[in-house]
Amino acid sequence: MDNKEGNYVKEITNIEEDFTKWYTDIVRKAELADYTQTKGCIAIKPYGYAIWENIQKYTDEKFKKSGVKNVYFPLLISEKLLNKEKEHVEGFAPEVAWVTMGGEQELEEKLCIRPTSETMFSTLYSKWLTSWRDLPMVYNQWCNVLRWEKETRPFLRSREFLWQEGHTIHETQEEAEKRTLEMLDIYTQVIEELLAIPVLRGKKTKKEQFAGAEKTYTVETLMHDGRAIQAGTSHYFGQNFTKPFDVKFQNREGKEEYAYQTSWGISTRLIGAVIMAHGDNRGLKLPPKLAPIQAVIVPIAINKEGVEQKAQQLYNELNEKYRMEIDLRQNYTPGYKFNDWEMKGVPVRIEIGPRDIQNNVCTIVRRDTLQKENINLEEIKDKLEQIFEDIQKNMYNECKENREKRTTIAYNLDEFIKNINENQGYIKAMWCENIECEEKIKELTGAHSRCIPFEQEHIGDKCVCCGKEAKCMVVWGRQY
Repeated sequence: MDNKEGNYVKEITNIEEDFTKWYTDIVRKAELADYTQTKGCIAIKPYGYAIWENIQKYTDEKFKKSGVKNVYFPLLISEKLLNKEKEHVEGFAPEVAWVTMGGEQELEEKLCIRPTSETMFSTLYSKWLTSWRDLPMVYNQWCNVLRWEKETRPFLRSREFLWQEGHTIHETQEEAEKRTLEMLDIYTQVIEELLAIPVLRGKKTKKEQFAGAEKTYTVETLMHDGRAIQAGTSHYFGQNFTKPFDVKFQNREGKEEYAYQTSWGISTRLIGAVIMAHGDNRGLKLPPKLAPIQAVIVPIAINKEGVEQKAQQLYNELNEKYRMEIDLRQNYTPGYKFNDWEMKGVPVRIEIGPRDIQNNVCTIVRRDTLQKENINLEEIKDKLEQIFEDIQKNMYNECKENREKRTTIAYNLDEFIKNINENQGYIKAMWCENIECEEKIKELTGAHSRCIPFEQEHIGDKCVCCGKEAKCMVVWGRQY
């Protein structure tokens, strides 16, 4: 871009014409991330990482209020250790990356780069746990993991990504199951309150649950184009890991007993969800609670006497309360700057020029609606708070409306196929709990079972696929 000629930010692909290309355009042009020479791995740029830091901070505070303690465990896991839980290793085997050399010497035992850390946590819990008095152990780590994905896309599915993984052990089944659902509640709060995206809560089918889990609970989100993103999961393991890893304790009656275990996680995939749920043809659109920059001040006619000074004064006042930026770039036109900050999704733009200063006002432009409003300079500090609340609420409601518009009901397979092709989104349908029907639906339509919702609806007596007696209502959809 030749800024001396005053060119605006280059156009992005139309969201309705090519959603995939639109997404990658935003990732790069909003300066969230970039591709690297390491195939399937991205470099997260400062602006993208600042979004992750806000997610991390918000989530970590809620974790700690619920009794979670942070730890850090090794990146490398021995092959012997990984193989101790058969179902778990079979589930991850296709995605595991192995280290076989140390310097110029071949290793005596292969080491895997962690795809997840259940095995490492379990083996150390077996060392640390002796009595019921040691329980519960409610630990979490913020770290990176590596999974050898065949097809990658920035944030949504890259080989190396950032996440948190919680691993807990408990005295009783009831306590472990309670923790599993408690963490799902926290994920719901993070995604709905911070990211302004409504979630669908429920239990995964046996086919879709985490390898080694007895139950997997999920929070599902629906994107602008009607595809789903699994935004967070919480797993109840029972004793599936504690028995093979010998994680046992002396109970209150003095007898040895195996502990009960959970695991739960969210990742940088949430950044991809924010882009796809809220973005538009102007670029990224960030909820104020999440945005690294909540408002940017763009001086108009910056070289005229008093403009830059007034803008700087306003910045200093607002920056005490909000996350602010001021654009003092001399070699860009105001129009270019407007488009640049809209591309980055900054919730509010504040314009101030010579005439505004004379009238003791500034112009507020909302990113969500593009509405403009003149506000008295003496009132702006207080009014911004209400504007941010309105934007946050409006973005959530728009996302919810899209979900409702893209949610249909199917009573048979023909209706299912018609719905998914004509109005891609969630499909509510009854299911017999037979895995063959689940696999047939996926084969014919590309739709996966998203979850068995906690809030069940009786929309018929017959399975949408085979027509036999239905056992539950399932929400289905294509996924990222």
